[in-house]
Amino acid sequence: MGSNSSRIGDLPKNEYLKKLSGTESISENDPFWNQLLSFSFPAPTSSSELKLLEEATISVCRSLGLWTVFTLGGVGSKAAASPELSSPLANQSLLLLLVLANLTDASDAPNPYRQAIMSFKNTQDSSPFPSSIPHAFQINFNSLYTALCEQQTSDQATLLLYTLLHQNSNIRTYMLARTDMENLVLPILEILYHVEERNSHHVYMALIILLILTEDDGFNRSIHEVILKNITWYSERVLTEISLGSLLILVVIRTIQYNMTRTRDKYLHTNCLAALANMSAQFRSLHQYAAQRIISLFSLLSKKHNKVLEQATQSLRGSLSSNDVPLPDYAQDLNVIEEVIRMMLEIINSCLTNSLHHNPNLVYALLYKRDLFEQFRTHPSFQDIMQNIDLVISFFSSRLLQAGAELSVERVLEIIKQGVVALPKDRLKKFPELKFKYVEEEQPEEFFIPYVWSLVYNSAVGLYWNPQDIQLFTMDSD
Repeated sequence: MGSNSSRIGDLPKNEYLKKLSGTESISENDPFWNQLLSFSFPAPTSSSELKLLEEATISVCRSLGLWTVFTLGGVGSKAAASPELSSPLANQSLLLLLVLANLTDASDAPNPYRQAIMSFKNTQDSSPFPSSIPHAFQINFNSLYTALCEQQTSDQATLLLYTLLHQNSNIRTYMLARTDMENLVLPILEILYHVEERNSHHVYMALIILLILTEDDGFNRSIHEVILKNITWYSERVLTEISLGSLLILVVIRTIQYNMTRTRDKYLHTNCLAALANMSAQFRSLHQYAAQRIISLFSLLSKKHNKVLEQATQSLRGSLSSNDVPLPDYAQDLNVIEEVIRMMLEIINSCLTNSLHHNPNLVYALLYKRDLFEQFRTHPSFQDIMQNIDLVISFFSSRLLQAGAELSVERVLEIIKQGVVALPKDRLKKFPELKFKYVEEEQPEEFFIPYVWSLVYNSAVGLYWNPQDIQLFTMDSD
């Protein structure tokens, strides 16, 4: 049979490529599809040849389709609820890109794919590339941003977002300058909110993305200016109106509380607290529920601290009467919980010293639960950081006492707002600014390479992996 460049088997080439990619429409102006359609396909003479041709075509699609990663199938296709099913070509391309980007560097040359990801620029950026960048290219950042906002339900899209934010300063600068950051932040918060349904790696990536974003003071200010209406996926309480900043605080605190009772992952704790700490100096107009949750978390930590102390005391008494019973390491548990309590006190203190006048609801919550802080006033680990908190509690408690008993919530808030003006700021002790920066581990490939390949194994559409043929290589023990 002669060659037929317009048909493959019984299907026109156009329809065949749609079938392979899961894309409903192909634009005549689309450069990717035009490139595919320009290939001359010989008509197969048997079912085996058709199968081989299909496999080869899929391979070509994957190779040429890398650019579709940056729109995640969004160009020339309809929006769909399940992007991995509706756009398998984009999903395969994304997985391939993640695999290539996480290849280890050669002894004499860095990974060129990672270099390209680290340096690509916006199509609107006309500045020349440095001569030191050998793998330079440009793409439309607006299209990329829009696609990333829409696709965060998948692990691989979140991993791509993390990779770009962490490694490409052009992307990071562009995203932080957006005036619609809620479109990106809300899907990330929803991942954390449904932590029970997500795998730990997906949760880590979402949390680290937040940590990277909170390193920027402009981001920390702007999120409190974005007002959201009716967050339907937040089920603990009806939130008819809340700032993006207050919602972020609520979700991160919920993640901490979940971790305390379920997974007890110190890494997760550390990153959650670091994100809150980065934001704390810029807290603005905290929602009353967000302020309550901050103090409620401190209450939970306080109870846990007292419980560990009690267990340590009882265990010590038991060991004195019996030398054969080993003493549990309560000292280590106590040290961990005190580190977390210290961090929470620093976050509250940072807000009070930098933005007290913007947060009457936090002062209200602080006064309502002031008894919680009594035991820490003279504790050697917290005495210094308690000075400002104690001063604020004492100052406003005195003003409420002068105002009389049976005060309404509105009247208390009014007294707080008036008192903020009268509080002598010079009496508040200055502490170093709370700032934490995300840094990858020394050998990040130990985490990322298995993670990427697990995504390939679990979500590469149409690729079969025989579990019996998969070999896991353990790290050298020496």
